[in-house]
Amino acid sequence: MHGARKADVSEREQVSRWDHHYQCVVVGSGHAGSCAALSAIDSGCRRVLMIDKCPKEWVGGNGYFTAGAMRCAHEGLEDLLGVLGNPISEEERKSIDLDMYTKEMFEGDIQRLSDGRSDDGLVKELVDQSRDVVGWLSKRIGVPFVLSTNRQAYEVNGRQKFWGGMALSVNHGGKGLIEAHQKALKDAGVDLWFDTKAIKLMMHNGEICGIEVDQMGSYINIRSPAVVLACGGYEASPDMRAKYLGSGWQQARVRGTPFNTGDGFVLAAAVGAQTTGDWEGCHSTCWDAEAGLNAGERELTNQYTKSGYPLGLMINFRGLRFVDEGEDYRNFTYAKFGKAILAQPGGAAFQLWDAKMLDYLRKEEYGDEIVTKKWAQTLEEMVGELEDWGLENKGQFLSTLRAYNQAVQGNQIQQWNPAIKDGLSTNRKVLRIPKSNWALPVDTAPFMAVKVACGITFTFGGLAIDPKTTGVLAHTGNVIPGLFCAGEMVGGLFYGNYPGGSGLTAGAVFGRKAGVCVGQRVLHS
Repeated sequence: MHGARKADVSEREQVSRWDHHYQCVVVGSGHAGSCAALSAIDSGCRRVLMIDKCPKEWVGGNGYFTAGAMRCAHEGLEDLLGVLGNPISEEERKSIDLDMYTKEMFEGDIQRLSDGRSDDGLVKELVDQSRDVVGWLSKRIGVPFVLSTNRQAYEVNGRQKFWGGMALSVNHGGKGLIEAHQKALKDAGVDLWFDTKAIKLMMHNGEICGIEVDQMGSYINIRSPAVVLACGGYEASPDMRAKYLGSGWQQARVRGTPFNTGDGFVLAAAVGAQTTGDWEGCHSTCWDAEAGLNAGERELTNQYTKSGYPLGLMINFRGLRFVDEGEDYRNFTYAKFGKAILAQPGGAAFQLWDAKMLDYLRKEEYGDEIVTKKWAQTLEEMVGELEDWGLENKGQFLSTLRAYNQAVQGNQIQQWNPAIKDGLSTNRKVLRIPKSNWALPVDTAPFMAVKVACGITFTFGGLAIDPKTTGVLAHTGNVIPGLFCAGEMVGGLFYGNYPGGSGLTAGAVFGRKAGVCVGQRVLHS
């Protein structure tokens, strides 16, 4: 059935009239979908199609906009050297402190940040397969991994000290990741259709038998025994954000693709798929307040992130602190602090540092060409600068800083090491909200401030899947034969918060697993 859609055609007639035949159709051109398509090829599928409703220039979904960090269990530096795109010298190796990150630690971090709500089966599969899938990405797909010294290490006494359990990222971030995927997909012979929206999953005898798509107004039926849904959550839909997260979330800035509007959930619901997980939760972060509202910027991508808050303070328009900036390592708090910013008056706040911390801020996030800054030689002068950005209560702002500086009196920088949780904290009896680590006085000119808002990355609610196969579960609890799911559409893995770098790893683990199971289905059908 090609051309104008015939709404009155019966299911029996539809499934007997196919325009194209494939062994697997992947919906979504991002990281998880790419892993699924390549894994399906490796598992015996000869004809694999990837579709995306976005135009070609928006290929890559949210994966394109990431910093490329991938968290995995590992045994330390020597264990990770084999996956790096370029070797490092013996001299460099001797200057690196990188502790092992065990499966128990990885699993513990996920469950700790979710308050124990994460699905045990999903967490186990993610953690158990994390190191192996990183090797697969490196060797099979050519993902150019590097040690994340710019994001996950500080230089302390001439040594690179890694922190927070994460050590790997992709050279050139999400751009490098999607470039590697695109080359591998082309080499493998996977067909890619852009400007193609999936509009209906086709069923026959209770099993997936194909998919109907709208390709720029032309309706096409594609026969396939397997469909992998990997087209992201609903974070780019203001209406769905308002429905599930709350009305204030309409003002959140979309960090990535504008095409993740929950279409996959509509498709799955129509065939009785079960949803699960934290539909009121999402990954949100501190984002440049001057960034666009409805989509990320494909040139700057993740550079709008503003993650230097553990080294300074965050203060709202009323002059009050509202989070414990030193509660934990940055990669254990940034996914939830965007929500805290959105809840503030005006949905924005200020990040503030003094001269002692400026050299520790990442240049890719805080460079002069990246973000607008306010400078001052005194805190009183800074108050005047911030009035232009919405500061409402000058007196409270100064009072907050005086109280903070009093609470950290005696804390000295020679005791300070940003690569460890140092316990250098405020006096809890003095402040309503403490700063639990890295708490130094803000007292040395020049002072610098930036304005931040909430950037939403992806949503946590999704489809219920079998952790072993990624098969989508129906409301009956049984797998819907032929329907698989990977990436940000998977529900039940993250609740409220998540360990940084886990999302891309999960996309790879469950994407590869989906491809393997597609191959098994095709070969046995």
